[in-house]
Order: sequence, then structure tokens, then C-alpha cells
Amino acid sequence: MSPTARRMLGLTATGPIIGSILAGHSAFAADGTPLSPTDQKIADDLESRIKEAGLGANLSGFVMDAESDREIFGNNASTALMPASNTKLATATAALTALGPDHRFTTRVVYGDGTLTLIGGGDRVLTTDDLSALAKTAADGLSAAGLTSVKVRVDDSLFPEPALATGWTDGYFPDVVSPVRPLVVDGNPVMDTSLDAGEVFAGLLADQGITTDGTVVRGTTAAGDVPVASHSSPPLSEIVKRMILNSDNNIAETLLRMTAIAAGQPATFEGGATAVRTVLSEEYDVPLDGVELFDGSGLSRSARIPATTLADLVDLLTDPRHKTVLGPILDGLPVAGETGTLGPGLGRFDTEPSICATGEVQAKTGTLTGALALSGLTVGQDGRWKVFSFVENGASADPADTKEVLDGLAATVNGCF
Repeated sequence: MSPTARRMLGLTATGPIIGSILAGHSAFAADGTPLSPTDQKIADDLESRIKEAGLGANLSGFVMDAESDREIFGNNASTALMPASNTKLATATAALTALGPDHRFTTRVVYGDGTLTLIGGGDRVLTTDDLSALAKTAADGLSAAGLTSVKVRVDDSLFPEPALATGWTDGYFPDVVSPVRPLVVDGNPVMDTSLDAGEVFAGLLADQGITTDGTVVRGTTAAGDVPVASHSSPPLSEIVKRMILNSDNNIAETLLRMTAIAAGQPATFEGGATAVRTVLSEEYDVPLDGVELFDGSGLSRSARIPATTLADLVDLLTDPRHKTVLGPILDGLPVAGETGTLGPGLGRFDTEPSICATGEVQAKTGTLTGALALSGLTVGQDGRWKVFSFVENGASADPADTKEVLDGLAATVNGCF
């Protein structure tokens, strides 16, 4: 049973009297028992600081004790807002569950009718060195057959159109996110990553003494094509860690499509969203009330997730039963003031009052115009893990100031502020 379900069960079992008590913030948890002194201080301080910051209705916030799954604090907690890159928590959870942390993505080269075809397999971390090894193996085979010239095409049919998601703006691509295709090299931010990879591959063939006949084109393989070479990506566990740490939009979108395939869905944005919802609800019993997904990265301005759901996703990381599968997400969560999108020089946890939480908070960031989010965990002053999620939409303050407020709220949960 999910944390939310357990909280609701506790509230239902205690009847309407407890429900009326919880209408306002009090010294009682959702199960009707008093909050501990540590948790009560967190609740009181958060209520005061959110009010001082003027966030109010702009903030969906939720804090829970990870061991007991008891609610400590809620502010519009079930209100679904734009989660920005906190969406990647859902994408990573579904991908690791559907594919497995040891899964690797394969890029292949086949030959037929005078043509080498480079086939995209969803490896978003493919490098020039990887392509170079493929080109050398292919060139050796061609030379052994007495061939010195070949046509080159790319097959990226694994992912159907559209390559752009609902809710993406023109300013996103190709720098913030590239149109989603299963073939890319070095993460090059271009509009057509498949043809770009094919051209790099053709150049590497030339370095091996094989010339390219004509330009690189897009096409599909034939049944009689002969396997020539293949390359396997690092394990999914490493790829997810990188995605979470650096909030890599392109990896997230590729993983959404590959998760769809693993779940038996079309490799589209819609198929990926369906696969994520199925995994979260059926495998982890995470409630999806108000959740609307349109991509894997959270760039879609149409996406909505409440703080309670995001907190439930983080809470899964504290459960030893899920460590083998979901551990890479926890390993990748940025550390306040130290790593990833919370690292030095990024204006996070580097001033009063949040600087006290440096090294003490791990959290996934989220940033869009008009939307900021921070969901993670920290050890409270009582030595127990606290899980939190704060999602802000539409605040009138400068985004940098709002980020400082969210960092301060996380420090409040830690108890150092």
C-alpha cells in the first residue's frame, strides 16, 4: 500500500472528528496521534515561512516522516501544479521498473545491397568513440569482402512521430531538448540527431578507408540485411543516475519511449505516459489523482503533478525493498550545495538561511518559466528521514528569490534553520 493510501486509511479509520481537527494545522498527524516535538517544529516553521514568503496558494507542499509515512505538513498538497523537471522522478521510476537497472540499449550496423545501415536503439549516451568502434568493425568486414565504397543510411524507425511533445515551446529545441529520436551521437543538440549521427558514422568510415557513395539518407532495414557490428550502452542504472543528477531532458525523453516499448505500448509520448502511469499505480500503488503527463522530462507546460505524488515517489527511495531497482535515482539525486543541479555556482543552498543544509539535503530540482519545484529527502533533527516536495507556480517574485525560499523550506525540514 502506498504512503498516501496508508495516510488516507488512517484518516478514514479515525472518523470525522480527526478530520475536523486536521482542517487547520494542529499538533496531530493524519492518524490522529500527536506529532513529535521535532515534527511539530517543522510544521510550525514551514507554515510561518510559507506565509512570510507570500507563496500561499501558489505552493503545493507536502512533508512526511519516511519511516512511519505520517504527514507532517501540507499546503495545497493535493493540488496538481506544473512540476517541471520533477517529472523525471516518475520517468526514472517507471524506466527502472519496466526495463531493469541492468538493461542496456543496443546500436547496430547491418549490411545489404551495397548499403550499411546504422540502427538507432535508444542509446542517448552514444559517443563518437562508440561509433568509431562500430565503423572500424564494419570497415574491416567490408575490406575483407573487397569493398571500398558503400552507401550509408540511418534507421530511426524505433520511435514514430511526433518528435515534439504537447506543451513544448519553440524556444526549447534543439538546445533545451532535441526532437526525440532513437539515434544520437555525443548528445549533439541538433534538429535531426539521426542524420547527424549517420554523417559522423560516414566520416569515421572514411577514416578507415571506406568512402561513402552519396549522402546519408533515412531508411529501414530489409529482412536479408546481415549484422555487421553492435554496441551496447552503459547499464540503465548509470544512465538514470546521470539523468537525475544533471536533469538531462533528452535522456528523459528517450527513456520514456523505451519504457513504452517495454510495457507493450507504442513508442510515443502518449504510450510513454500510459506506461508510466501503469507502473506507478500497479507496481507501487502511487495515487495519480490530478496527474497529467505529456512527456518524460517535465518540459511540457501542460503537465501537472501534486506534491503528494512527488513525495510518494521520493518515499519509495527510502524503502529497502526497492533499493536494487530504484537505488540509481537516490544515487543521482543532487546534494545541496555540492553536486548536480544543486552544485556550487548555481545559486542553490549558498546563502542564509539555507546554507546550513549544504550536504544535508538531496533533492530533484525543477525549473520552468513560472514553475519551480524541489522534491527530496533529508535526515531531520530526530535522526529520521523526512521526505518533502514543494512545487511553486506563478509567484510574482524573482525566480532566484523563489529558489532561495524553496531551499530555505528544505533546510526547515532538515531542522538546521
